[in-house]
This record gives sequence, C-alpha cells and structure tokens, in this order.
Amino acid sequence: MQDLIRALVACSWVAALCVRGAMDECADEQGRPQRCMPEFVNAAFNVTVEATNTCGSPPEEYCVQTGATGVTKSCHICDARDPRNHHNAAYLTDYNNQQDATWWQSQTMLAGIQYPNSINLTLHLGKAFDITYVRLKFHTSRPESFVIYKRSSEGAPWVPYQYYSGSCEKTYRKQNRGFIRTGGDEQEALCTDDFSDMSPLTGGNVAFSTLEGRPSAYNFDHSPVLQDWVTATDIRVTLNRLNTLGDEVLNDPKVLKSYYYAISDLAVGGRCKCNGHASECVRNSGGRLVCDCKHNTDGFDCDVCKPFYNDRPWRRATADNANECLPCDCNGKSSECYFDAELYRATGHGGHCRNCADNTDGPNCERCLDNYYREQSAGRCLPCFCSSIGSLSPQCDNRGVCPCKLGVTGEKCEDFLSPL
Repeated sequence: MQDLIRALVACSWVAALCVRGAMDECADEQGRPQRCMPEFVNAAFNVTVEATNTCGSPPEEYCVQTGATGVTKSCHICDARDPRNHHNAAYLTDYNNQQDATWWQSQTMLAGIQYPNSINLTLHLGKAFDITYVRLKFHTSRPESFVIYKRSSEGAPWVPYQYYSGSCEKTYRKQNRGFIRTGGDEQEALCTDDFSDMSPLTGGNVAFSTLEGRPSAYNFDHSPVLQDWVTATDIRVTLNRLNTLGDEVLNDPKVLKSYYYAISDLAVGGRCKCNGHASECVRNSGGRLVCDCKHNTDGFDCDVCKPFYNDRPWRRATADNANECLPCDCNGKSSECYFDAELYRATGHGGHCRNCADNTDGPNCERCLDNYYREQSAGRCLPCFCSSIGSLSPQCDNRGVCPCKLGVTGEKCEDFLSPL
C-alpha cells in the first residue's frame, strides 16, 4: 500500500496532471506562451471538514477493538469539551504525525452507528481542483462499506467517485471489481472489495486514484470526459457499514462500544484547476481562492477569455499549444468585441468589434458607416451629405460624389439643371 501511495503522489501515471518543473511558468525562455499549472498539493490540508456525527456530545465511553471475542478491552472517554479527549473533524486534515496521532471519531454502535445509518464527511475545497487522488488513513479498521463522492461546482449534484464494499452487489448494486472497457463510460464509479477486510485493526489506508483504470488517461489532454471527471470543488466520504466480528448480535454494551468509525487523515492530492493558464492560485480581494490567470484568460479557473481577447474560442492549454486568447483586430477604432462563431468559421478570426469609433463599421471597424466615405488623404470617414431630393442614394462613392437623378448635377446632387 505504501508503494501505491508513493506512486499516487509521484503521479507517474498521467503526465497531463503531474508534470512539474518547466511547466510551472506560463511562458518559455523566449517569452512564448506555454502550458502552465499550479503546484501539486494536498488540497485538504487544514481545510474544515463537516461531519454529520462526532463522538463526545455528551461524553461517552469507547473501547479499543482487539480482534478477539471474550478479551478484555481497553476503554476510554471521548469528550468534546476536553481538549485532551475530543476527536473532532479538525483532526481529519491537520498534520498527520504518526508518533502523536490525532483522529476524528464517530459515536459507537451502542449509540446506533451502523447500517442503514450513515455518516457524511464533507470537504469544501473552496475552488475547483484537478483531483489526482483521495486517501484515507483509518485509526480503526476500515469500514465494510463506504463511498467517495465529488461534485464539480457549488450546488451541483453529488457524483460517486468510488465504492468500497465487501458486499458490492448487495449494498450498492454494483459489480465487484468491475472495470471500464475502451469506449465505455469513463465516468462510471466502480466498486471493489479491496480494503474492506477487518484487518488491520488500525492504520489501514485506502487510496483512490481518479484516473487509474480509465482507458483515456494517457490521452488526458484530449479527453473532455476525463477532464470533467477529475474536476471537483467538494469531496464527500459516506460511511455506510462498520466492519465487525459478528459479536455485536449479543448486544453486549462493551462489544458495541468497540465498534465505531475513526479516521486519522484525509488527504486530497491535486492541483488548483486553472486549465493550463496559471501557475498559481491566490486569494482575491474577497478572500476567495482564484487562479492568477495568464495567456489573456480570466475567471476563477481561467475558463474564459479576457474582454477584447475573443479572436478565437477559449480552449484549455495543452502540452502542444498554450491556446492563449488572442486580441480582436479593431484597427484602433474600438476596445470592445465579442466572439462571433459564424465569422470564425468563415475567416478563422472570430473577434467581432462593437461600437466602432470615427464613423466606422464592420467586424474589424474596417469600413465606413453607410452613407459615409473614406477620405483618401487622411483616411477619415466623412459623411456623404447627398441631397435627399436630388440624389438616387444617400451613399456616395470613394471620392464623396453622390449618384444624381436625371436633371440634377453637382457633387452632392444639389444643382438642378434648368429646363430648355
């Protein structure tokens, strides 16, 4: 298991999420844009976890499971009011010191903690992250059944990431140790009975890697499905069923007090999601975590182009192309534009300028307004001033000469010929 965890941290299985070094900067040594990404972190560290159940209110006794029936158990008190004897959810994400372990703990089975009653541990990351792994280190034995969920935005539905159960089909109606075939649903949550044994009684790890077993993982840059799959703003662990030795059926209070959930560490490895357009995340003026966007991008996740940089569609940066947002070409006549998909399809340039100045018009402010003409000496657009009575049209030619009706003359069709 330790080798697995080290492999997850090293992230050797998917370069798109785990490359570090030169990719941290958003431009190369020649100043050319390139993909960049924030550092790899434990996004859960010191982040508050919401737990729907915690021991200690009121104070209660719990006993340490020995793994054998009929053996005297060592018992202790969980008291939420006592700093020496509380086990609140802050201990899930604090510094994990194996020599001085701290842990979150639920009430015991004596208080009714067992299937079908569940406990939720919810972690709000404060921003979207590209999640590489979720790891749990249990202070007790690992649960018989639990689920890791994620959601990709506040208010979005919770989506299962992974099921763990010694009874996959019975508890979750999922095939045990299923796998995803090429062409299958790569956002399917699988179920496995790995890590669902009673042993070890303490210190057992569970590590879920988001892309392991996903056929398109090695083509991550070109897989929107997996890019969405690894995106999470919130993580939830739902504990459904405790592991037991079967002796709980005797209803011995001391036995029931030895069954409870306890977790010493919850870690979420990943990167602040910036779509390859930022090398760090910072706190904005409102205290919210946001990407420090480059490549003329904007938004909490660098997921839109900055105003006036709409000459092509927004795209994620890839290893091959930074896909920076490009400025609109308005010939200096406007500082406003929008992306025009039809124009982009027709010309390869999608920036459509708004509010062109100096009597200009067109997607690039490249021509004069109707009924104006371009002065050849200075390039200004001047009004035609064609006579509304004598001209055939209010539009003049490129010399400012208007088309006149029969019997009318003059540059602006203002002179009427005398009848013979």
